[in-house]
Amino acid sequence: MFLDEPEAVANILEQLLRSEDVDEALLAFQIAFDLVENEHQAFLLKVRDGLPSAKLQPSEPAVPSGSAQPEPAQSGNAVTSEDVQMTDGAQVDGSAITSDPLEVIYAERLTKIRGVLSGETSIRLALQFLYSHNKSDLLILKTIKQSVEMRNSVCHSATIYANAIMHAGTTVDTFLRENLDWLSRATNWAKFSATAGLGVIHKGHLQQGRSLMAPYLPQGGSGGGGSPYSEGGALYALGLIHANHGEGIKQFLRESLRSSNVEVIQHGACLGLGLAALGTADDEIFDEIKNVLYTDSAVAGEAAGISMGLLMVGTASEKASEMLAYAHETQHEKIIRGLALGIALTVYGREEEADTLIEQMTRDQDPILRYGGMYAIALAYRGTANNKAIRQLLHFAVSDVSDDVRRTAVLALGFVLYSEPEQTPRIVSLLSESYNPHVRYGAAMAVGISCAGTGLSEAISLLEPLTSDVVDFVRQGALIAMAMVMVQISEASDSRVGAFRRQLEKIILDKHEDTMSKMGAILASGILDAGGRNVTIKLLSKTKHDKMTAVVGLAVFTQFWYWYPLIYFVSLAFSPTALIGLNYDLKVPKFEFLSHAKPSLFEYPKPTTVPTTASAVKLPTAVLSTSVRAKARATKKEAEKASTEKAEPNSAKGKTVDKDGDSSMQVESTVEKKAEPEATFEILTNPARVVPAQEKFVKFLEDSRYVPVKSSPSGFVLLKDLRPNEAEVLALTDSLSSTSANAGAPPAAGQQQGAASSMAVDEEPAPPQPFEYTS
Repeated sequence: MFLDEPEAVANILEQLLRSEDVDEALLAFQIAFDLVENEHQAFLLKVRDGLPSAKLQPSEPAVPSGSAQPEPAQSGNAVTSEDVQMTDGAQVDGSAITSDPLEVIYAERLTKIRGVLSGETSIRLALQFLYSHNKSDLLILKTIKQSVEMRNSVCHSATIYANAIMHAGTTVDTFLRENLDWLSRATNWAKFSATAGLGVIHKGHLQQGRSLMAPYLPQGGSGGGGSPYSEGGALYALGLIHANHGEGIKQFLRESLRSSNVEVIQHGACLGLGLAALGTADDEIFDEIKNVLYTDSAVAGEAAGISMGLLMVGTASEKASEMLAYAHETQHEKIIRGLALGIALTVYGREEEADTLIEQMTRDQDPILRYGGMYAIALAYRGTANNKAIRQLLHFAVSDVSDDVRRTAVLALGFVLYSEPEQTPRIVSLLSESYNPHVRYGAAMAVGISCAGTGLSEAISLLEPLTSDVVDFVRQGALIAMAMVMVQISEASDSRVGAFRRQLEKIILDKHEDTMSKMGAILASGILDAGGRNVTIKLLSKTKHDKMTAVVGLAVFTQFWYWYPLIYFVSLAFSPTALIGLNYDLKVPKFEFLSHAKPSLFEYPKPTTVPTTASAVKLPTAVLSTSVRAKARATKKEAEKASTEKAEPNSAKGKTVDKDGDSSMQVESTVEKKAEPEATFEILTNPARVVPAQEKFVKFLEDSRYVPVKSSPSGFVLLKDLRPNEAEVLALTDSLSSTSANAGAPPAAGQQQGAASSMAVDEEPAPPQPFEYTS
């Protein structure tokens, strides 16, 4: 893949698929899933197109169905696995009479592997997993919403961002449905980002992305209906839904971009198009975005600059020099900044090849282009821990005259070092004590980026003092970075996680806290529970190659310093932490496997509870000395009574029902206390949430019906069925998806309302304490 040889990969896959051995076909599917994990859209599409179609000559109806089968899957129509099975069946009937049965099998396997390579299959399965395992805590959002002042639009928006991040990819928009009037207070750009947030929540909903966003999209021709802000936001949302899998939506976004000359809609369409066509280097799209850039509108131009970078990511094309030339011509800072980041994205992963461009940018007189130069170093040497790059960045971090450049230089260290997270805190430790707050902020974010999801102890120790820094934006950066490091770390494995959650709550509830750090705390609580608590931030795939989409997503996310709607790019770095076992039909069968560690180490955080009325606590009651003495006497008597009772049960077995009940309760609690330390393992059923730290404890059971093709503790694992004649029990997710995928938008909305009604329990008072009823 990294030699860029799609033909060779296609040949190997074809050989495996044509084999008569089912195991080899399973291996081909496994390879396809592993390739998809590296998220290199252009390469995967080349491999998919490089696979030769099956030779089904005689029966004519079969040929079009064979060749046209993958097309609907990309065009965004609902083709679920069941539908594919049926068409395959029809195909087999038509062609089995005359053509080679091996070709028929190959055609069926080809359909499956094309679905995998286009990313459809893995996205659909991840979507089902996130929906069915969603454990996000709506009470946290409710607390945030109540504590945020209405007039404070920054925190209002931050709450919307936090909700989107918390439910990323789960398709659960309960919070928004329940608070429509509160949501409608968003105006202008806040409205833009509120609409775009739906894109994060429904991320990967490829089949119905369009119908979900339909109410907000520009209506026919020159934007007729709603506000341009929500229309622009909806186009951006479509990009987020189809990020890196934009086959079906690119055309629509291009038309929207052409037909509108409102800069807000252009802004949304550019960002959406950049996301959907990520890394495809499509010249036509590039020219269309360039036309928007040349209108010299600050708002649309900034998005156009970033979008060009997304489109050309990692191509190191000569178009970067065009972009640089225009950045020198224009007067708008926003456009220069967008282009600076865009140019940096084009040299992604090119290491030494990028040096001339980096040299040119870092020596520029314009600080914004030098700032782009820092990103260029970060992305060109991403994850290489290259000494020269680190030296260069440290040099700029202490010597540049512009605070922005210094901040970015330190932040960029996070990208260079994410393959060796242990090094980052050590390298950045001195900078985190710098007198310059911008450098301290950069140090915090660098640690957040490179140690994301690791829960590294040194990283947390370095960030802790920064969360109570004197400068508000440093606190903001430190809180966000801390959430990135602690994502999916449970309180049992590091007690500081609980302390951090309490700290966030305190900051959010504090009326006198600065807006900046309050916003940081709100975003941090979103990131901590991201994706229904089932995703982590991962920049490296299992094969230790970098995940391009994730790195690019985080690089653009760090731009939120200037432009809040870019916060949503963080959702590109989320990857579900699940082990999803698949059989030959790419369905999810039920089977069990072992996690050889205490369940408490990796469990979901406990749901927050509604605080009981605190008014009684506030007023200290006067206590008389006489009552104290009386109380002491009473407790003494009770203690004596209890000791006599304990001695009694041997002779008389509980005289009253009440005592009996009481003693049984005591026994139960003691048994529980004894049993707890013994549970050193946990049986998980497929599909299960497996946190990165848990992977080393995952084992497959000896006598299990299914054996993995390649022993892998997480991600998509293809399973070999040792008892193919027995009936299979499929896991729950499959039925769920077929209803939501086939049913079009209205039933899906119905489902969500079902979820909403089940989750709307928040409104009711807290349930009573557990008790035992005796008649």
